[in-house]
Amino acid sequence: MEPIEIGLWVTGGLLAMVVLGMRVAFAAGLAGLIGLIWIFWAKFGYDPARFGKALTVSVKIAGQVPHSKVSSQALSLIPTFILIGYLAYYAGLTRALFTAAKRWIAWLPGGLAVSTVFATAGFAAVSGASVATSAVFARIAIPEMLAIGYNKRFAAGVVAAGGTLASLIPPSAILVIYAIIVEQDVGKLLLAGFIPGAFSAVIYGLLIVGIAVVFKSVGPPVKGFTWGQRFAALPGALPIILVVVIIICFVYNPFGGDAWGTPTEGGAIGAFIVFLYALKEGMKWAELKSALLETAKLTVMIFTIIWGVLIYVRFLGFADLPGAFSDWITALEMSPMLILICILLAYAVLGMFMDAIGMLLLTLPVVYPAVMALNGGENVAAADSAFGMSGTMCAIWFGILVVKMAEFCLITPPIGLNCFVVAGVRDDLSVQDVFRGVMPFFVADAVTIALLVAFPGIVLYLPSLAG
Repeated sequence: MEPIEIGLWVTGGLLAMVVLGMRVAFAAGLAGLIGLIWIFWAKFGYDPARFGKALTVSVKIAGQVPHSKVSSQALSLIPTFILIGYLAYYAGLTRALFTAAKRWIAWLPGGLAVSTVFATAGFAAVSGASVATSAVFARIAIPEMLAIGYNKRFAAGVVAAGGTLASLIPPSAILVIYAIIVEQDVGKLLLAGFIPGAFSAVIYGLLIVGIAVVFKSVGPPVKGFTWGQRFAALPGALPIILVVVIIICFVYNPFGGDAWGTPTEGGAIGAFIVFLYALKEGMKWAELKSALLETAKLTVMIFTIIWGVLIYVRFLGFADLPGAFSDWITALEMSPMLILICILLAYAVLGMFMDAIGMLLLTLPVVYPAVMALNGGENVAAADSAFGMSGTMCAIWFGILVVKMAEFCLITPPIGLNCFVVAGVRDDLSVQDVFRGVMPFFVADAVTIALLVAFPGIVLYLPSLAG
């Protein structure tokens, strides 16, 4: 049996294990190890006496993955970004953000819901965890929306959809994972996420205002805040602004000259600043302990998925499945843009059955080389490319598109994780209520993705400034 055939059989087995409920990390690691054993044993002519040799070589190859990847500097970004989010919660920054947004925006039709979206976007700027964002604002924002007469399904949908913004707005763990898998510059990808993330929040806000104008009972405006109250709410949001500026300056110095350091150093300094602010606000030892433990748990979960999937990726390299898929994609008699749209639609379907990180980790090793080949290759110049951009810029653009698709998958049934989190936090809401509440946001996400595809400059403007 040829290596490509082995690759297809093992990949089919992996998908079967995931569908049957096995965790992605363990399914990918097991499939990768079995695939490596199969390929090496096939090279030895399936000689029973040499099965032990095939097993030994495969285990050594698989065993090198955890150490080689955990020692990567890029991965150290993930725990610092997650820690920033948990410390921000215990420092009270989430409520301060919501209060400031409410006082400035709530006068609009559906203003409290718009305030929630912008507050989640602000919290996303110090937290890379969508699930944590949804859980926090389900406790803070939904009670206030219900108190003034919001439809409970709509209120729940706003929080679940707003939480997805943490996947795109830096610091984003998913963007870091994408950069590691495709071996692209982490800093440029983080920069690329700012404008599309803010753009997504604005699209959500416009959708909410439109719904509130048409259906006046959905989200009544809140009035009566004085200018003094509005300005008094701003200082509580300053630590988040400071952290965002620091992260930007450690990725790309907007004031001119070299960046102040690496993204990892920026994340560490940001975590330290939020820690000091949390201490100032009276954070107790039990809360600090909880933040550290939750950070460790989420980090270990993400690292475990990365390790398992990278064993599978190592196997794919031996099977040459990415190369075969790239050749097949480029041989199709369809325009590159139409093929790209079909790939994004496939992500929308796949996301109904898999979590975002697992989905990207499993598909990118095969899909990414195909997209690069469609554009003309890793080193193609913009003038010679299919999508009108260089290979490096295409990698960044495609990364933002697939992360936006991962956001979309966080609210799609039946696996939409954010919807389950919101329903779990609120006893008065069922999962079905939340899924119904997020349905209008499918339209907003579809519009956002279409605009990002049609106008790549939205994504590429900031990375182009970084050179």
